[in-house]
Amino acid sequence: MKFSVFQLSRIGGRAMNEDRMGYCYTRESGLFVLADGMGGHPEGEVAAQLALDTITALYQKEAKPVVQEPAEFLSNALLAAHHRIIRHASQKGMLDTPRTTLVAAVVQGTSATWVHCGDSRLYVVRDGKLLLRTRDHSFLEQERPGLSEFEPVNRNILFTCLGSPTKPILDVAGPFPLLQGDKLMLCSDGLWGSLSDAEIVEQLTDKSVSEAVPQLVENALRAGGERSDNVTVLAMEWETPEVFAPTRSNSADSAMDSVFASTLQAGFSDSLADDLDEAMIERSIAEINAAIRRSAGKKA
Repeated sequence: MKFSVFQLSRIGGRAMNEDRMGYCYTRESGLFVLADGMGGHPEGEVAAQLALDTITALYQKEAKPVVQEPAEFLSNALLAAHHRIIRHASQKGMLDTPRTTLVAAVVQGTSATWVHCGDSRLYVVRDGKLLLRTRDHSFLEQERPGLSEFEPVNRNILFTCLGSPTKPILDVAGPFPLLQGDKLMLCSDGLWGSLSDAEIVEQLTDKSVSEAVPQLVENALRAGGERSDNVTVLAMEWETPEVFAPTRSNSADSAMDSVFASTLQAGFSDSLADDLDEAMIERSIAEINAAIRRSAGKKA
């Protein structure tokens, strides 16, 4: 499995960066995760970090060296992250719960599968065209099915997220077949809230991800001005041609069966995977099955 990957997060005009991102991989599978802690609620950065830690811990437990059922795994992991955030709030006696959006993808074999909750997005670009992107769990996006052009309006009215007292709504898509040169990008709303889909595709076309990502982030910060949101982008290119800089490329061919934790912003404890094992997962089984049935056949 060969890919090129680049990620970047900037604080913008905010007092704190509540976004979290990271990826890890085995020689036959890769996990890419991005979470955007929600302002207006306490400890958004904690919710995002807990989501990142939880999903990567479960991936480490499952990918030996591949995830057997990526759609089920991603649904399972998202709901486990939600329960862990709720438990964190309960243990601290918080009156309001930390909350976060999430998008995560598993890439293995020749395909990608992803899950999302909220308005952190995943884009797939091929040959200069936007093949698909996730639909936000916002009232505006749901009222306008399909791709919509950028409009300078408030899109941050979400009806679901991780950490909310209500059960999160999630969408799962894939497996989606990948071809040479396909770009897969995860981003927070700090990016797409300032740039149109057309601008995003333009930057991802004919550039390596190591060139496109910094330019996208810089463009979003300039467009957002002094009050710009946090801007976070994680992008990978499938089967990267050799012309790209080798320092930005990853080949999993030489990796061991164990998971490589590549750029996670904070490590998880060794006991976390075991802590998330039976009790938490069992509580999620009914929700996972219902979510998979609800999401089956849906396109992002």
